[in-house]
Amino acid sequence: MKYISTRGSAPALNFEEVLLTGLASDGGLYVPEVLPRFTHEEIASWAGLSYTDLAFNVMFPFVEGSIPEPDFREMLRDTYEEAFAHKAVAPLTQLDRNEWVMELFHGPTLAFKDFALQLLGRLLDYVLEKRKEHVVILGATSGDTGSAAIEGCRRCKNVDIFILHPHNRVSDVQRKQMTTIKGDNIHNLAVEGNFDDCQQMVKESFGDQSFLEGKSRLVAVNSINWARIMAQIVYYFHASLALGGPHRSVSFSVPTGNFGDIFAGYLARNMGLPINQLIVATNKNDILHRFISENKYSPEVLHHTLSPSMDIMVSSNFERLLFDLYGRDGKALAALMESFKSDASVSIDDYRWKAARTLFDSFTVDDEKTCETIKTVFDESEELLDPHTAIGVESARQCRRDASVPMVTLATAHPVKFPEAVEKSGAGVTPELPHHLADLFDREESYTVIENSLGAVQGYVKTHGKHNKAV
Repeated sequence: MKYISTRGSAPALNFEEVLLTGLASDGGLYVPEVLPRFTHEEIASWAGLSYTDLAFNVMFPFVEGSIPEPDFREMLRDTYEEAFAHKAVAPLTQLDRNEWVMELFHGPTLAFKDFALQLLGRLLDYVLEKRKEHVVILGATSGDTGSAAIEGCRRCKNVDIFILHPHNRVSDVQRKQMTTIKGDNIHNLAVEGNFDDCQQMVKESFGDQSFLEGKSRLVAVNSINWARIMAQIVYYFHASLALGGPHRSVSFSVPTGNFGDIFAGYLARNMGLPINQLIVATNKNDILHRFISENKYSPEVLHHTLSPSMDIMVSSNFERLLFDLYGRDGKALAALMESFKSDASVSIDDYRWKAARTLFDSFTVDDEKTCETIKTVFDESEELLDPHTAIGVESARQCRRDASVPMVTLATAHPVKFPEAVEKSGAGVTPELPHHLADLFDREESYTVIENSLGAVQGYVKTHGKHNKAV
């Protein structure tokens, strides 16, 4: 399979190349040239498969030609049968009639990012060992990506890992999960800024890697990396098959800030999975909601909320959807993205926006309603939600088009990662760390507070880590 840039000018790459590239050379994001599509009969035949076997069927077309079938199967077994604490991997819990949450927090770092990043580490190890190449992972996190990336990639022999997080703006559990993992190739940088600052510095570094002086190259672990999106497609098929798909449609509500997780659902639908509705669930940082509801894409002041993983104002993966809405015309999309730089507010042609609205709805939930939803759901079912999942549940209840269609909210994180929101909800319960993290707050931390400056970050990356000495 070949991958092309959303902006039309960068060369097409195979999977191995796109895994190591991140942003395309023209500033765009890579997407498959042609999306694989499965028939109703094929999808129906997957009912009852293990998560590992289902993952192989869904993902192998994306890696075929770069990774042999036996090697890919082994990576998937190592990921989903060894790294996850629940045998179902992504179990479904019922809240009400035709209302479900899919628990995506049974991986080692208790967040949905594990589904992609545990696999990404194994993919990188395989490809880099084959190429005898060394790389630098540079990523930004609003809370969960960082720990999942470090956990997934810390054993990679040919990788240095540098993760930026906004100083004092992630939860204590999120920070501890990053900063207590030891390794001479692991570097946690607490940036004196917000997540968008961190993300922008990562993007600029990928655009100009000269600061590495040719000693290595950058690899993305943020959701701009195609492998992240690819792995997330699988659990949409998993939920659908568990609830009677493909013989019936299923709807999904997805807490999202960067648009990657819900874009995976959009791709699942385009690959043949019957999906009735996709709901974009946001907090007060509602740029995606304003686009879906009003056709207005414009950053505003960033708000710090009880759902910090969605405290994002510029959604990296949204460009991938716009590429399809513009008929996969890279030149037209490049012009639109260029206008976004100068015009702070962008709208698209009405007919393109209406095409998106046939599938997508959206809703925004403030902190007060988030806490109220946590308590309501706990009172109704004794299911304790984290604040992001609560936003997803409330959005689903507000936007649901058809009560006869099963509604699945993606439970993106374990509630123990966000004790402040659980306490403020008044649910009267304190979530506990699972056994493998029971001593988390006793572990020694290691991180560096660094100024909100591209030069400071690039200078640190340049002078630290094995890449500076080994290449």
